[in-house]
Amino acid sequence: MEWSRWQGRRKEGGGSEISWELAVNRKTRYAIFPESPTPPRPRPSSLPSLPLSSCGRPPPPHRNASPPPHRLQIRDPPHLDRLFLASPLRSAPSPSSSSSPPSSSRATAIILGTAQGPDGEEQMGVYLSTPKTDKASADGENERVRFGLSSMQGWRTTMEDAHAALPNLDDCTSFFGVYDGHGGKAVSKFCARHLHKQVLINDANSSGDLPASVYKAFLRMDEMMKGQRGWRELTELGEKGNKISGMLEGIIWSPKGGDSDNLGDGWETEEGPNSNFPGPTSGSTACVAVIRNDQLIVANAGDSRCVISRKGQAFNLSTDHKPDLEGEKERILSAGGFVVAGRVNGSLNLSRAIGDMELKQNEVLPAERQIVTAEPELKTVKLSEDDEFIVLACDGIWDCMTSQEVVDFVHKHLNTEDKLSDVCEKLLNRCVAPTSGGEGCDNMTVIIVQFKKPLPSAATSSTEQPAATPEEMRPNELGGPDDPQK
Repeated sequence: MEWSRWQGRRKEGGGSEISWELAVNRKTRYAIFPESPTPPRPRPSSLPSLPLSSCGRPPPPHRNASPPPHRLQIRDPPHLDRLFLASPLRSAPSPSSSSSPPSSSRATAIILGTAQGPDGEEQMGVYLSTPKTDKASADGENERVRFGLSSMQGWRTTMEDAHAALPNLDDCTSFFGVYDGHGGKAVSKFCARHLHKQVLINDANSSGDLPASVYKAFLRMDEMMKGQRGWRELTELGEKGNKISGMLEGIIWSPKGGDSDNLGDGWETEEGPNSNFPGPTSGSTACVAVIRNDQLIVANAGDSRCVISRKGQAFNLSTDHKPDLEGEKERILSAGGFVVAGRVNGSLNLSRAIGDMELKQNEVLPAERQIVTAEPELKTVKLSEDDEFIVLACDGIWDCMTSQEVVDFVHKHLNTEDKLSDVCEKLLNRCVAPTSGGEGCDNMTVIIVQFKKPLPSAATSSTEQPAATPEEMRPNELGGPDDPQK
């Protein structure tokens, strides 16, 4: 068996200290996370072997478990967005070791889970035997921009990415977004269906404050996914077996107030057997770019990324929200969470996401200060003739290439390809791994948006321009290239 182990300490209330150890069995896809008071007891010579099961309480550990190798190779956890935490259990002492801790020692099983294949049968692990390289691609344009996109399932057993590309969100606005789901595809598809609509609804009520409209739309997603209506839509968007159930509930339990497609009416007043649904335990990143005249607004929650090419130079317009970032970790700890092996509460490898409602349960804190938050980080750019294109992509791309490498790749193939979707497809082919495991095995989605010249300006831009706000970045205020993750 192949094992990986992490160890560390964290402070508890009253000044006591807890030591932790995380051991991951890569082959059978489970982990044991024992805790014991400091000073730690001697390490057991064996770890109980747990069969793969659902995310409930695992069965009692087998006493005849074979010990893992004494020398363990330490490396990053499997390329999973989420480890599912099961209920606490008691560790059984190994009969072959007198140094095992007593049975009162606590442990938590982290089940990496099973996945369903195309035929509905359970598949062990998170990777297919061969990658699915079929691509869903599209192109489009208007008088302001042209775009191309492509997505690919790759080595993963399911496709959890989603996207939205609307060059004509309204008469002067274009919207593009990538959503990388974890724990299922329902939340990412929900965002792809609704987030841009909320931007328009908020914009109509905010006197043209587009950044504020985008900000509110991110937080609104969590609110909309609660209750009967949220449960029904998530069920319809989820796995195939749940769609019929969700559609039937949609027929039986209709909103009180008018058209169900009107997001401004009736969303929260729909009644049914799931009216108390607290929201999904799965989640999704969201990285969107909104272009209105010569203004570009990028909003991001999670580790998807948006990059702009300016005279061939790559500039990051978003931050990859990881739990180990100082500001993110401070919020997590203040809300009562912790970070283990780069994961929030030992589970989620993102510090911001839409959904993941079990990590947003602190009733005395606002949505922006929860352990995991859907609050987007906003950046605003006034576009100039030096700006060539933006690239929005999920982390399946950025795990394999730096921002500058992606910009260079796009520039190279813009000269040889007629369609931007062809450039996107070549980028996916460049990133997909030849074998399963490690980088290049995630779902992959990329959107390239090329600006047409000259850029139209807002009515006010031809007269008097207001001073730059702290969060607004003019063309000469972008700073140097920034790729902190590489």
